[in-house]
Amino acid sequence: MQKPNRLINEKSPYLQQHAYNPVDWYPWGNEAFSRSKSENKPIFLSIGYSTCYWCHVMKRECFENRQIAELMNEYFINVKVDREELPEIDKIYMTALQSITGSGGWPMNMFLTPHLKPFYGATYIPPKAKYGRAGIEDIFIQINNLWKEKQSELLESSDKIFGILNQRITKTPFISDDILKKEVSEECFKTALRIFDYENGGFGQGNKFPRPSLLNFLLKYYRLSGNTEALDMVTYTLLKIYRGGIFDHIDGGFHRYSVDKFWRVPHFEKMLYDQALITDTLLDTYLITRNITLLECAEKTLGYSIEKLYNGSGGFCSAEDAESFTDISQTEKAEGYFYMWEQDELNEILEKDEFIIFTYIFGIKYEGNTLNDPHSVFGKRNVLHIANDIFEASKEFNKSPEEIKLILEDSINKIKTVRDKRIRPGLDDKILTSQNGLMLNSLANAYRITQNRKYLDIAIKTADFLLNNLIQKDILYHRYKDGEIKFSGTLEDYAFLVKGLITLYESSFQIKYLDNAIELTDKAVELFFDNEYGGFFDTEENRSDVILRVKELYDGALPSGNSVMIENLIKLNSAAENKLYREKAMKSLEFFYEEIESNPFSYPQAIFSLLLYLNPFYEIIISGNKENTLEFKKVINEEYIPGKILMYADTESSKSVNKLATYNINEEKVFICYDYKCEKPVDNPSELKEKLKSLQGE
Repeated sequence: MQKPNRLINEKSPYLQQHAYNPVDWYPWGNEAFSRSKSENKPIFLSIGYSTCYWCHVMKRECFENRQIAELMNEYFINVKVDREELPEIDKIYMTALQSITGSGGWPMNMFLTPHLKPFYGATYIPPKAKYGRAGIEDIFIQINNLWKEKQSELLESSDKIFGILNQRITKTPFISDDILKKEVSEECFKTALRIFDYENGGFGQGNKFPRPSLLNFLLKYYRLSGNTEALDMVTYTLLKIYRGGIFDHIDGGFHRYSVDKFWRVPHFEKMLYDQALITDTLLDTYLITRNITLLECAEKTLGYSIEKLYNGSGGFCSAEDAESFTDISQTEKAEGYFYMWEQDELNEILEKDEFIIFTYIFGIKYEGNTLNDPHSVFGKRNVLHIANDIFEASKEFNKSPEEIKLILEDSINKIKTVRDKRIRPGLDDKILTSQNGLMLNSLANAYRITQNRKYLDIAIKTADFLLNNLIQKDILYHRYKDGEIKFSGTLEDYAFLVKGLITLYESSFQIKYLDNAIELTDKAVELFFDNEYGGFFDTEENRSDVILRVKELYDGALPSGNSVMIENLIKLNSAAENKLYREKAMKSLEFFYEEIESNPFSYPQAIFSLLLYLNPFYEIIISGNKENTLEFKKVINEEYIPGKILMYADTESSKSVNKLATYNINEEKVFICYDYKCEKPVDNPSELKEKLKSLQGE
């Protein structure tokens, strides 16, 4: 067996995957940086994550190849980074890669000077030239020759790249008396409408990503404008995603994205953050539309997350892999093998009538249904996707929808039994604060809407796990693995956890979670807020391994830490009566506004927060005996009201939040307050329902 390299001592599942490469890998840190300086060798930095399909491909093709490894070990100091453990490092070099090449992705491969400045980069690199890409051996030889012969030019190039990135981050915002305007929301909506795929849902005609931050903005836009086109785009997209192969119709849960415009064939990794974010969007859309399919999809997604990603002690694991073993000997892996089926396999599992109905509903074909197979990995296998629904099957087979549903449920159970005997995809079992904050938010939201106590119990357990294990000496940490905490928390960790804690407080009325949210927000302001210009940096000051303190705003697969922290500040401004929170939110929005205005479609969650700031934001306060006010809470939770925070006035809460001490805790009433004044209290659920609708212009 190959002798392990330094990565064998790391806990990251991704780094462990590379621990037996013949490459002389270093983890990110001073040992590698010092050697690079002392030997005057450039750093080859490779960034990926454990469930990344093309990362696996490059590992097999390049990093397990002894000839390639020999070049790497001779020419470079080689550093491997798990982007999920060090998202701040990933963001810096992804920003650099995008400025160099115009695009990005993973695996990300960057060449750095000994002072960590980038001068060249690429994503996936094949061993030999193919797919229109240069081969890695040729690139290594060229870079080495340039470093030896034209090092000064490479250093000059790296300084220019660094200067461009630094200029973007340290720009001075243009401030006017009336800089913040709602017009950017109209532009974002128009762009979404222009590129909406009316046939398949989603946006654009290539690979399809769910992008919940955009869907959330459209829901908010619909609520404010009454424009049903915004709501229709969201609902249609969610239903198409649910019907597609990107959704796991056996266990529930969503794969990362589809490689076609039909949501048919996904890259099969399942990420915790996708489950959390899509669930939230499904729940909010259900509140508006009452489409039961959306609620069922949300609950199936949470069911998968709890069954397969929850570690039982309070934390959720990060992801399941795209690839899985194809046989018991565990010698070969294939992407999607665990999830896909040949028609003959299904025929052996199901009775004849079950087989006919199942294959009709899920579009199963003898030759396979994956549309195309450019890398020859799928063969005759099928992705389960809803080609025909229960009602179409009812007409086709002359059975009632109820009969079809029962047959389908029995068939799925049989197939699940067989599938569970396969070797599951690898589990990345590290627990990340940021992603767990998102799942905490989803669980608390699910409890509010369904009143299923299981969701609240797990939310509380998750919050307590994070607060008890990931905070040490007043510092929030990013990663927990096998009892070890590591890596100081970034802005995302603080922002996403605070958001989850606020929602958990609204769901449970346990004041300690609001207190925790306020404490963490104050710490985030201390560590990350730019007091001069506004906005939050991703990292704290004075980190020697961070060449740039980035202020990230782009809302992609994940919303940005800035977008979410601005939302938190607006909510906590009302809850804690801290006007400084609102001022910091305003200053941040002013800092980013020019960027938002130039390309609104890139910043939908930021625009969501902008709309929270520019429109009335309500405090809804319930007083009286908790049991006697449950109907009030139910009425409130049945409405989609993004511009509000829900609070409960009792003796314990009044000790933490001064404003709550002004309410009579013995009277069952609801107070709706805005701009530091409250309307006449409501004392019956029917009147409350009407009042809430009037707030939303209905």
